[in-house]
Amino acid sequence: MQSPFFTALVLALWSLSKVSFSQVCSSQNQDSATIVVDQSGHGQYTTVQRAIDSVPAKNSVWTRILVKPGNYKEKVAIPEDKPCIVLEGNSASNTMIEWADGGEVNESATFTLYAENFKARNIGFKNTYNAMTRRGDWSSFKPAPALQVTSDKVSFYQCAFISVQDTLTDFQGRHYFESCYIEGAADFIWGGGQSIYQGCKINASTDILGGGLAGYITAQGRESAADTSGYVFNQGSVVGTGPVYLGRAYRQYSRVVFYKTDLSNVVVPKGWDSWRYAGQEGTITYAEYQCTGPGADMSKRVKWEKTLSGEELQRLTDVNTFINQDGWLQKQPF
Repeated sequence: MQSPFFTALVLALWSLSKVSFSQVCSSQNQDSATIVVDQSGHGQYTTVQRAIDSVPAKNSVWTRILVKPGNYKEKVAIPEDKPCIVLEGNSASNTMIEWADGGEVNESATFTLYAENFKARNIGFKNTYNAMTRRGDWSSFKPAPALQVTSDKVSFYQCAFISVQDTLTDFQGRHYFESCYIEGAADFIWGGGQSIYQGCKINASTDILGGGLAGYITAQGRESAADTSGYVFNQGSVVGTGPVYLGRAYRQYSRVVFYKTDLSNVVVPKGWDSWRYAGQEGTITYAEYQCTGPGADMSKRVKWEKTLSGEELQRLTDVNTFINQDGWLQKQPF
């Protein structure tokens, strides 16, 4: 993850460089709006990017890109003016988009999504850049996202996201992740997104850091009390190969909730880290409710962890009140 100033600048420049674009998507027959990608040549295209490039600008029809099993070694981006895409693989274990790039977080993601109204299922995203770093040489690790998403109304089902640092760059917008697998060691779910992670498995592969160093699952970047963003983990699990914090505060109003989540013993007893905001923890919203497992022992948690009202907990953990107020999830096809 880059410095707060750098990332704020990136987001500001990105926003200024884009023309506001919002497209209402209509549906067609599923077969008539399907593009097939197959490395063996038995589809319209052999790469995912070429299939995306074939979608017309300002697309208004839900278009399915069906990716046949394979390891697609390419760097993929969906521009802002190509909304209404469903990206579908066979499974996250046998249909993978993989690349190896690291350094500048806004340039190194394997899969970058600028377009709204997007859905993916049964496909994996991997960035292998830090896998080439010697185990234990943590100072050499660089941001290497598997996914970077900066748009609204985005969902992922049964997908995998694998890297070491900044695996899932959940920058901004409303996002829904269901039954996904997310692996990393340092700040591996981070940004200013407003997202629910439903039934997801979080694998903290922090042994790669060496020396018993603890990693961080989240680094959420809520900017103010009025900012609606935050990460909610609902009915999933946290496992791993070494110690990990549930999160650290990337911004002063950082907000993360773990609800009915099974926490293994890799979770550090303190649970959370205020990072740059030591002494200002009153504005940070970190909470856990009805979690299970050895890592859910609250006896040594930081004293400033929040107690939410029943109304606030309900609002944050309910998909319809937190991210789906306008019913966009139900409008996604296939």
